[in-house]
Amino acid sequence: MRNLFLLGAASAVLIPTAAMAQDGSAKAANIVADQTSDIVVTARRLDEARDAILPSLGASDYTLDRSLLEKQPGGLDRNLVQVLVQAPGVTLDSYGAIHVRNEHANLQYRLNGVIVPESISGFGSTFDPHIADSIDLLTGTLPAQYGYRTSGVINLKTRGGAFDNGGDLGFYGGSRGTLEPSGSVHGSSGGLNYFVSGSYLENDLGVENPTASRDAIHDHTRQYRAFGYLSDILSDTSRITAFGGTSIGHFQIPNNPGQGDPGTNFVLNGNSAFDSAKLDQNQREITHYGVLAYQYAGEALNFQIAPFVRYSQTRYTPDPLGGDLILTGVADTSRLSSLTAGVQADGSYKLSGSHMLRFGLFFQNERTRSTVTSQVFTIDTLPNGDVIQTSDIPLSITDRGGKTGQLYGVYLQDEWSLTPTLTLNYGARFDMVRAYTREQQLSPRANLVWKPGGRTTFHIGYARNFTPPPQELVAAPTLALFTGTTKATEITTADPVRAEREHYFDGGIQQVIAPGFKIGIDAYYKIKRNLLDEGQFGPSLVLSPFNYAKGYAWGVELSTNYTHGPFDLYANVARGEEKGRNIISSQYFFGQDELDYIAAHSIFTDHSQRWTASGGASVTIKDGIGTLVPNVDFLYGDGLRAGDPAGIVPNGGKLPSYFTANFGIVQNIDGPGVLKGLSIRFDVINVFDEVYLLRNGSGVGVGAPQYGARRGFFAGLRKAF
Repeated sequence: MRNLFLLGAASAVLIPTAAMAQDGSAKAANIVADQTSDIVVTARRLDEARDAILPSLGASDYTLDRSLLEKQPGGLDRNLVQVLVQAPGVTLDSYGAIHVRNEHANLQYRLNGVIVPESISGFGSTFDPHIADSIDLLTGTLPAQYGYRTSGVINLKTRGGAFDNGGDLGFYGGSRGTLEPSGSVHGSSGGLNYFVSGSYLENDLGVENPTASRDAIHDHTRQYRAFGYLSDILSDTSRITAFGGTSIGHFQIPNNPGQGDPGTNFVLNGNSAFDSAKLDQNQREITHYGVLAYQYAGEALNFQIAPFVRYSQTRYTPDPLGGDLILTGVADTSRLSSLTAGVQADGSYKLSGSHMLRFGLFFQNERTRSTVTSQVFTIDTLPNGDVIQTSDIPLSITDRGGKTGQLYGVYLQDEWSLTPTLTLNYGARFDMVRAYTREQQLSPRANLVWKPGGRTTFHIGYARNFTPPPQELVAAPTLALFTGTTKATEITTADPVRAEREHYFDGGIQQVIAPGFKIGIDAYYKIKRNLLDEGQFGPSLVLSPFNYAKGYAWGVELSTNYTHGPFDLYANVARGEEKGRNIISSQYFFGQDELDYIAAHSIFTDHSQRWTASGGASVTIKDGIGTLVPNVDFLYGDGLRAGDPAGIVPNGGKLPSYFTANFGIVQNIDGPGVLKGLSIRFDVINVFDEVYLLRNGSGVGVGAPQYGARRGFFAGLRKAF
């Protein structure tokens, strides 16, 4: 560079060598700075173009950015479920499950707008809040680009744009043996950007405690998560991005003492006594996923094409000493796996000043396998109806199954600006499933948004939804294998699980009361055919789907938030219910009396909760060395279903209401020196040590009782560099 500069200057004027070097360095620095600035601007423009391809127009959008995540008790070290239950209309359930607007599951997870196929259900969360720059929850009448899982779309936006070089290291721990180290590294070189994150979690409350005691028995967990993101800006209008991650979890199944009785237990090799507190059941879950995305952002045309792959596996092992056999007569060793690959393509085209077309397609191929080896006893039925065990030596029966299935989908929609204040987003999608069921549907969608002033927004919408059953959870058993054994079912009918079809109506208003202060109200009604539900019907804690012939759901949500200066406050309350009638698939999971009653009566689904409320607050105080941030949040639930105390109506009872609150305080150090970027936090979870049930072990498809976590004390350090 210096030689070229000297050559160019020779015919003009002689410049001292030192001056030439200094001037050349300055110019080089300016060139690098200009290039860096151009890259930052290009990256931001590409991010905005990607987000514009998949808008949330007309849907209810609840967003938590990284700064708000860090201001909650537990911060980024809390799991994704604990974050999401603070959103309007989200109900907490057992086994790390949530219900959005009283739907069971039916959630779609996306990373940077790209669908990540769901893993086999279990206890562990696939995604870690550490990777998120923001978390969005979309509900309501979703635009046509959102299909398949439509009760809620959870989109985690990772850090994007052009990264500064740096990262962080953290450690969090406390009650119940909790240890949670985590860290990340991010940086850039020219147009290349990277971000890598990893975390480890170990504690003695991997699954909810089945008793009200402070500490669970046999409930240790170890969980590993890693994530990587790499993007390269190819030009002013295009980039390629690759990201992926892994989640591995080992879980002990917690024990409930006092179960069984030697007088009624099964007999194994002459022994009918076993202490249920000493059971040793375990489950391992793994999920790996990867996405490669190419994005183009032109003046009128924008699109993104993203092939993806995901592998998921769950293994369950029963007690090795035969405790399951003695207590229940069955011991299953199961292995479920799913390999999914596909492609998602989304695009937009600005047709005119008042029309924006959006279009896309989706294809997914999934191969699922199940292997269940059951140890069972032979039985006989006496003339009086009594059942007796005919041998104390167990049989081993292996049932294997597999299925290759596909999902296909296309959509087209138009965002039409009717007036400067009135927008109609209308379109349709067509979907097909070819797996355990072969169905298809054309689904029209329409949302009307009116902003008569700067502070008021009305929306009303309709969506026709098509929800195929989750193939990775459907493992059609060979029921005849278990005739005359302790695993024989009362009902032998096993009609295939079908796709749910839904008419969804939604409307609401959002009003800005004052700067930073918003209030919103939203109401919805759903009419369902082949209502999908899931329950735990076996010893392994993997849920299985079934259908009600028809159902309905309704609800009202009120949300408020205030963000001004140092204050961040929010509160939400929701009232709703869901009912179904006549079980028409996987009937062998149920007793004949349940099937008969549900065929003639609409019953509450087990995940229907009457009242849900959440809220929180934080204040950022400048204290001379940085900022001190005290924070608090709460969760209230009432009306989650349980068995009828009279034993007549399935899901005819309800659990007691509960209120639990969490408190935290964070000191962020901003000053110079080695402590700059250090955050110190202390949290108290369940401040009032509330003893509350998430499940009491009764109800349709409910396998065991689960209690919420008792009071716990936690502390953490995080250092940015």
